[in-house]
Amino acid sequence: MLKIDGSAVGVVKGTALVFSAFENNGEMWTGQGPRVASHTVTFDEAFLSEPVVHVSINMWDMGSSQNARADISTEEVSAHGFRIVFRTWGDTRVARIRADWMAIGPVRHGDDFVGI
Repeated sequence: MLKIDGSAVGVVKGTALVFSAFENNGEMWTGQGPRVASHTVTFDEAFLSEPVVHVSINMWDMGSSQNARADISTEEVSAHGFRIVFRTWGDTRVARIRADWMAIGPVRHGDDFVGI
């Protein structure tokens, strides 16, 4: 559990096209076996420390003649950003994935003394 000590909590959210593979016959669309794609998100304003980040798929475009196999997660979370990581496997064909994300964490309060 993230316990935020102080009175300023920042919440930021966004949407990211993780990849689009069908236009150029990319590996996610034409490949077999374990495959991974990622997208780096950089926050416009840094948190004071590592925030809690939630990510979910908001759009998927997959081939219909195979099983839909999908795993989405975050990696390398820092006060400045994180990486969205999408994985698939087997014969699943993934044309594109778009993800929504939200980060919640401590930020500097407007009344904090920052020094000169």
